Amino acid sequence: MVFKSLTLFARSRGPDEFWRKRKIFKMSAHFHNRRRNCYSIAIKGVNRALMFCFRGRRLKRQQLRELWDTRLEAACSQHGISTKILQEGLTRNEILLNRKALVDLAIWEPRTFKSLAKVAWARCKIDGLNTVKELPLPGGIITRGMLK
Repeated sequence: MVFKSLTLFARSRGPDEFWRKRKIFKMSAHFHNRRRNCYSIAIKGVNRALMFCFRGRRLKRQQLRELWDTRLEAACSQHGISTKILQEGLTRNEILLNRKALVDLAIWEPRTFKSLAKVAWARCKIDGLNTVKELPLPGGIITRGMLK
């Protein structure tokens, strides 16, 4: 680009401004009215959208944790065991599964989840947890504690 005077050179902002504005306009392409066309208004809209996007991702994780807890409680109550006993028994058997994995097993592999619940229950019964003492030992379960 050729400039005939120093003032024209000072006024030209170059390609950097074009690409900076283009980045904002691409993010505001789905907005309505001047919020998508006017640069100064588009900046405000994009910043606001990014702020809500961050909040939304945090809320999504929180809601998923609540959903997993609800599903895990329902699956445990279906097999007559509390979630606390299930997690304690699995930890004592060194079966380290998080809530999401347990819920996926409860939904898609109910027999596997049932056997995990029985293993956890038997381990807690053998180790003598107070909450499990009144429940009978489930049949067909062999754990390391029984082999001693």
